[in-house]
Amino acid sequence: MNAADNADKWTPDRLETHVDRAIHLEQRRAQLQPIVDDLRRLAREMQAKLKEAEAIEGDFIGQSRIRAWNTARPLFKAADDVEKALADLVSFNARFQRSYEDLPDKREEKRRRKELAKGGQQQAITSPPPAGEQAASPSTEQYGGVFDGLRKGA
Repeated sequence: MNAADNADKWTPDRLETHVDRAIHLEQRRAQLQPIVDDLRRLAREMQAKLKEAEAIEGDFIGQSRIRAWNTARPLFKAADDVEKALADLVSFNARFQRSYEDLPDKREEKRRRKELAKGGQQQAITSPPPAGEQAASPSTEQYGGVFDGLRKGA
């Protein structure tokens, strides 16, 4: 194996950027989609050929068709599995973006909102109470108004 072979191989380091993941997905799609199409074509042709085959002695009515479908089913399943692999690659790209590219921004936004909310609470605590209201007792200040809505004896 030479250096050119290693340069063409996909590694985890090469899948870290959005552009490289998109290229990887398109390359895999170009490789796998013809395989899916070929397997489906082969499965249809094989199933048709088996349906046309003569019934085996002792078959019930329609049993040869069932046998043809049952025999060709693994080829259809193989095509479905390869197609599912393509869907899994798309899913990987979305999860990577959500978990590693978008998450830091999302957390930063959440932190900013939290700081803004905290800043609003600090202003409410430090501002004097409106005229006509009694100053809160030290025990009420300790719990931050959690018990304001409770009625005594209820």
